[in-house]
Amino acid sequence: MTVRKIEHIGIRVSALEDSIEFYERVIGLKLLHILGEVDDELRLAFLAFPGQDNVEIELISLRGGAELPSEGRVHHIAFTVSRIEEEYKRIAGLGLSGLDPEIRSISNGSRLFFFNGPDGERIEFLEPAHLA
Repeated sequence: MTVRKIEHIGIRVSALEDSIEFYERVIGLKLLHILGEVDDELRLAFLAFPGQDNVEIELISLRGGAELPSEGRVHHIAFTVSRIEEEYKRIAGLGLSGLDPEIRSISNGSRLFFFNGPDGERIEFLEPAHLA
């Protein structure tokens, strides 16, 4: 098999600049580049973590395009974190919607919580058991 890695995750967004700002401010991603001009029907923004040269997130803005049903969007994106209690407090302080009422533990010892992105996509912060 020649499949080697995830190239990127595409997320349909309603306001490209707002979503770029969210993923930079809340997640810590950095904008790599944007394809398309402000008035173009299709615009794409590519973001990655600082110091990484591979694309992690592709934000897709399609002006005038048919709206995707909820099940057509990405269900959730999970990010590995350390010091999950600090991250929970930080996210809670931002007043973001959909924040889980508490950090949950799963059977393998990992801990996690979810909150909403700007278009309702679920974002998971996960502290794997080996980092706890």
